[in-house]
Amino acid sequence: MHVLVVHNRYASAQPSGENKVVDQEVALLRGAGHRVEVFERRSDDIATMSLLTKVAVPLRVPWNPAVRAELAARLRSERPDVVHVHNVFPLLSPAVLAACADAGVPAVATLHNYTQVCPPGTLQRDGRPCTECVGSSVPLPAVRHGCYRGSRLATVPLAVSLSANRRRWWSGVERFLCISAAQRDVLVRAGMPAERLVVKHNFVPDPDARRSDAGEHLLYLGRLAEAKGVRLLMTAWDELAASGGVGVPLVIAGTGPLEAEVTAWAAGRDDVRYVGLYDTAECQKAIARSVAVVAPSTWLEAFGLVVVEAMAAGVPVVAAGHGAFVELVEDGVTGLLHRPGEAASLASRIRRITADPDRNQEMGQAARRRYEQGFSPAVGLERLVEEYRTAIAGRSALARGGDTHANRGDGDSR
Repeated sequence: MHVLVVHNRYASAQPSGENKVVDQEVALLRGAGHRVEVFERRSDDIATMSLLTKVAVPLRVPWNPAVRAELAARLRSERPDVVHVHNVFPLLSPAVLAACADAGVPAVATLHNYTQVCPPGTLQRDGRPCTECVGSSVPLPAVRHGCYRGSRLATVPLAVSLSANRRRWWSGVERFLCISAAQRDVLVRAGMPAERLVVKHNFVPDPDARRSDAGEHLLYLGRLAEAKGVRLLMTAWDELAASGGVGVPLVIAGTGPLEAEVTAWAAGRDDVRYVGLYDTAECQKAIARSVAVVAPSTWLEAFGLVVVEAMAAGVPVVAAGHGAFVELVEDGVTGLLHRPGEAASLASRIRRITADPDRNQEMGQAARRRYEQGFSPAVGLERLVEEYRTAIAGRSALARGGDTHANRGDGDSR
């Protein structure tokens, strides 16, 4: 199969699970003998642009005609069987879908977050879940609240893109790959076409390192941001420390907007180590040495890559009991779920998962079995190729019937 992957890479200064997923899928497909090429832009390149070009970036978020022309020409020249779209913000835009239509190549899109119904894609505002824009074709609340980076001005291009391209997304993509059932449920309730939304969990490569003993620390691994529950974790850990601790330190690995706060909080403590940003090998080693991995996100995670990475290493998880975590973690079997946003509940689950080493080992073994059954590369490859074939067959059937999404009444003539 010949696949062209379309992706706007996130800035490299902070960890990106989405970049990781894209790279892993490309490597998986190539390793299975498929021809895979990449059409990409990099957010890192914005820093090197001229001032005039930088100013124009927000204007092209809703629509980038140059990208449409460039991608359409490449598609006509190379004729891939399918285009797999990931992130298009901020340098690609939904114009990539028009390019696919121009060249007559079917498109599949992985939905890594909630940008189809929420301009910043988080379904969160001021540290709490928010669905004000869900179901609305004009997301004015997001602009009013400045939901992207706390700025009304920065939110406008995203809101305009969501409103202007809503029908183009919904009619121009043959298969939307949701990364959890929880995410799919939200999107169906928002009015997206249920028949094109399927669940395809992200896979995780089998790690080189697996846990072989009881573990030596608890681990938080990810972006240091409010939505990831970092402040909640610090509060819960302080509660545990005040009552004597749990016998192992907390290791925090990552970077993000709360880095200075985390650094100051961890300074001078024996029970906390902030280690900065780990590379892939360091992440695997840190996970394999963990008593448990902690994922206390306050937003409704669409997936939770670190949870599955822990399961692959045979390590149980303490995670927030909402969003995708509910379907990834079987409470009391492969890990423990805490009440979302409640520090006392998180502290209680951390204490529980560290208190009984034998039970902890059993949960770790169950987590590994869950990984093998649902999140291994073999499972990921099978589901990915299956959806590609379905998309290709769907477009072929339309071509034979002389039909289009647009004349079925769900298209966009833009």
